[in-house]
Amino acid sequence: MTLDSLRIAVAGILANRMRSLLTVLGMTIGVASVIILVAVGNGASVVVQDQIETLGTNTLFLVPTSTLNGASGDDTSRPGTASRKIELDDDDVAALSNPANAPDVRGVAPMTSAAQVTGTFQGATYTPMQFIGSTPSYFDMASLELERGAPFTEDDDTQHRKVAVIGQTVATELFGDADPVGESVKFSGAVFRIVGLLEAQGSGPFGDQDSIVLAPLSTVQDTMTGNTGTYSSLLIQAASRDRSAAAEDQILAVLATNHDLEPEAIESFFTLFSQAQLLETGATVTTVFTLLLGAVAGISLLVGGIGVMNIMLVTVTERTREIGIRKAIGARRSSILVQFLLEAVVLTGLGGTIGVLLGLAAGQIRVGTFGLVVDPYSVVMAFSVAVGIGLFFGIYPANRAASLRPIEALRYE
Repeated sequence: MTLDSLRIAVAGILANRMRSLLTVLGMTIGVASVIILVAVGNGASVVVQDQIETLGTNTLFLVPTSTLNGASGDDTSRPGTASRKIELDDDDVAALSNPANAPDVRGVAPMTSAAQVTGTFQGATYTPMQFIGSTPSYFDMASLELERGAPFTEDDDTQHRKVAVIGQTVATELFGDADPVGESVKFSGAVFRIVGLLEAQGSGPFGDQDSIVLAPLSTVQDTMTGNTGTYSSLLIQAASRDRSAAAEDQILAVLATNHDLEPEAIESFFTLFSQAQLLETGATVTTVFTLLLGAVAGISLLVGGIGVMNIMLVTVTERTREIGIRKAIGARRSSILVQFLLEAVVLTGLGGTIGVLLGLAAGQIRVGTFGLVVDPYSVVMAFSVAVGIGLFFGIYPANRAASLRPIEALRYE
């Protein structure tokens, strides 16, 4: 019975080729949209995670964020209390670098940032997003690789040499296609010799990671920020990703001791965040983004299902006399029901199959470092939903056909 019903269903589809083609096209677009848009979301997730992981999942950033009014424990609402700013200094670097104080901290790189530093080279000018002074250990801790040249050294920092390593965006803006290594660039009045060019980092959680200049800490303090003995932030490397949480606790404990702060108040004055936390946050955001894209694409599947129902209702109306004849010669209600359900499922199944093939083909697309990542789950889900829609939206027309009385059906004009 099923084979006969399938044969009749296929014959009914072929009898109205254009209408059937448009119905299949609607389901194809819906299934392909789900697969492709979910792949876009997955691709974005991979890019974000790769960018964060390039900084190292066991690195932490420590930044002073507040001001302590008066002595520790003073009520900030009291009038006349003195205000002193909480800053990171050499004592903090020394204490955090001491294994006895922070056994899970592998290294500490003090950083000072100069704002709005404009570089000039042979008439070209550019203001990088970041101009950072730090120690040579920064390169290893931040997992930075060089395309050409070499990083500055401890001797460069000790001798206060005006040398710098630049990112790809800075190199392009100032030098075009020329090799920047060995050239001299004037940054806010000070002439720096370029000793290295970083490999491309791309866009990250803080913007263009290639719009950066790195120079020895002592040099930046001499020429731009002033040698105040304090730092804008610290880059800290934990012993491993698994030890990051323990390292965070030890860092906060050291800061509380150094700055005479209550342990429960330390987080009010310092912000400590890790790349692992950024990775988790990025994963959460991109997951929501992917689900949103999938939901939007799912609407096209629903619209395609409504189209299937509409076509099946038209088909039942057009074939009313045929249904009456089949019933008159002994066709059972279940046979009529199965016939029209199969017709709806064949239409959606065919559209779903073509949509899957298109989605898989689109998944090979790559634009620069971004590529679509097809999720096998989305393929199975999209195809299953397409077939399910065929069943769901085909039930009413099929039931309507199966419920026709033979005499009324034969009288239908």
